[in-house]
Amino acid sequence: MLKQALAQNGLIAILRGLRPQEAAAIGEVLYAAGFCVIEVPLNSPEPYESIRILRSTLPADCLIGAGTVLTPEQVEQVKAAGGQVIVMPHSDPKVLRAAKAAGLYLSPGVATPTEAFAALAEGADILKMFPAEQMGPAVVKAWLAVLPAGTILAPVGGITPDNMQVFIDAGVKGFGLGSGLFKPGMTPAQVAANAKAYVAAWKSLR
Repeated sequence: MLKQALAQNGLIAILRGLRPQEAAAIGEVLYAAGFCVIEVPLNSPEPYESIRILRSTLPADCLIGAGTVLTPEQVEQVKAAGGQVIVMPHSDPKVLRAAKAAGLYLSPGVATPTEAFAALAEGADILKMFPAEQMGPAVVKAWLAVLPAGTILAPVGGITPDNMQVFIDAGVKGFGLGSGLFKPGMTPAQVAANAKAYVAAWKSLR
């Protein structure tokens, strides 16, 4: 279902700093704009509560996940809160295996081809290229030439509506969007405007 969601809209919302009391309103404007995957990093305030609220608020075709997942114990807590996707800044095999054993979708962070192949061998669904600022479109193109056909690379870090084109031309089929989409303190209206700009750019480039 994760790959199908990204085929519909390859933009992943990363809501670092989201508070539970604003989760429902922010989630609703993102879903209305077309987002199908929403992630709450675990270094946000009360992240598991925000995940619970998003899961209970949004339709089933919107996947809810957690980011900055660092331990197998956190994987279990994410699942208990209703989360469906595990997103990591790294590629720790213990966490990868815990996520797969829990039946959750998995997006580990990778920065080298060695890490990419190892993560795929552990069952990664998509690969988070992090930080994207250090790995431009030339790296994407080189990786895709050797990775298994159909591998989805999702750059994260510094992605704007204006710089998506060069990555898409290189073969990218998804992006993780952080502070360019949401920052703590933004109103739902501000997030909605950012979301619409990203989705418009995505549709025009695809």
